[in-house]
Amino acid sequence: MNYDAETSIARDPSQRRSSESVSGYLASLAIFVSVVGIFWHPLRLIVPALVVALVASGMAKGRLQFAAVLIGAVCLFLGMALAVSTGHALW
Repeated sequence: MNYDAETSIARDPSQRRSSESVSGYLASLAIFVSVVGIFWHPLRLIVPALVVALVASGMAKGRLQFAAVLIGAVCLFLGMALAVSTGHALW
């Protein structure tokens, strides 16, 4: 008897995999931390947020994950520019 797990379970194609759901939460967390990092220790917050955004992007390909990486990069630039221009600590 042939058993194929893919065909035996009737799965709705609109259902999301759990990795895609976790990836969305990680991407939204990375966006939030990146925006906070503009005003408070950019290197300490934004660089790890970029790593989380890249992990989320590797887990699932989507617009939110791509946006998290782009927003993180823009926030890193803005946070570093703001910290240098005002003389605040980068780390």
